[in-house]
Amino acid sequence: MVQHVGLDVSLKETAISIREDGSRIWRGKCVSDPGSVAEIIRRHAPRAERVVFESGPLATWFYHALTAEGVPAICIEARHAQKILNETLNKTDANDADGLARIAEAGFYKEVRVKAFGSMLARTLIAIRSQIVGMSIQLSNQIRGVMKTFGLIVPKGKGRVFEANVRALLDRRDDLARIILPLLGAWRDMRSHAAEFDRQLLAAARHDKAAVLLMTIPGIGPVTALSFSAAVEDPGNFRRSRSVGAWLGLTTRRYQSGEVDYDGHISRRGDRHLRSLLYEAAVVMLTRSRARNDSVLRTWGLALKERIGLKRAAVAVARKLAVIMHSMLKTGEAFRPSGEPATI
Repeated sequence: MVQHVGLDVSLKETAISIREDGSRIWRGKCVSDPGSVAEIIRRHAPRAERVVFESGPLATWFYHALTAEGVPAICIEARHAQKILNETLNKTDANDADGLARIAEAGFYKEVRVKAFGSMLARTLIAIRSQIVGMSIQLSNQIRGVMKTFGLIVPKGKGRVFEANVRALLDRRDDLARIILPLLGAWRDMRSHAAEFDRQLLAAARHDKAAVLLMTIPGIGPVTALSFSAAVEDPGNFRRSRSVGAWLGLTTRRYQSGEVDYDGHISRRGDRHLRSLLYEAAVVMLTRSRARNDSVLRTWGLALKERIGLKRAAVAVARKLAVIMHSMLKTGEAFRPSGEPATI
């Protein structure tokens, strides 16, 4: 008989439950290390058919490490699993592992595609770069706010202009300078780190064939192109290009029950950062693109903007951008301004 295993993975310990023929045959705990978990599974479940655990911060590491050990690891959607696990009377790690083992035994789960480490490195680079840029903006706003309290209004300007304006206003204000200058130094360091991450990101985009291809679309820069390439990975992960829009949460939610049937706002599921990047690219396409960057997609979006407004039109263009970008990766063709791919 085959066995089914549930793993409740936490930072320090992993609860393990093993079921066979409808009954639990073993459960216990070990340190959260894939090697130790694999050893226990080989010892107590040598005929394991499914080893199920939820998506989470350690999911990528556990999945690839367990797979390398020959364990049939399956990462499932945590949001779906929790609806079943919450039915348990007592919430414990052991009971969660039991519930996951039951899910594995029943086969009633939604498997999550775990990204490769290369894609995760690209996504990490983009996320850290965004965090550093956000922190530098917060510091500059903090400096402006503090100086405004003392009647020192920093004129508009960025980069060196901003620093020169701050230093000029602090002249002969040694009491305030002792507070502001350390903040200004931290702001300068953040900008320096952001510039270094920008160089790394541009280099990564230049060496990524998929990103280079996607950047042929007006409004799509290296950040958006690399983010999309790292998120999708293999275009074969989606049978239809239309599915990418729904996967990114850019399609409307539908509610139907009896005589009630209506569409709501977009679902906003999936990668929030990539969804926001596509929305920004759509806004750029509709508001800032030059005539030489005109395309059928932009013309369609501008007509839609006149009917339903910029924001809703940008969401629609972002969804079509996602579909077009996936189709481009699938076919290997560059963006065609005069006509959209037939798969839209």
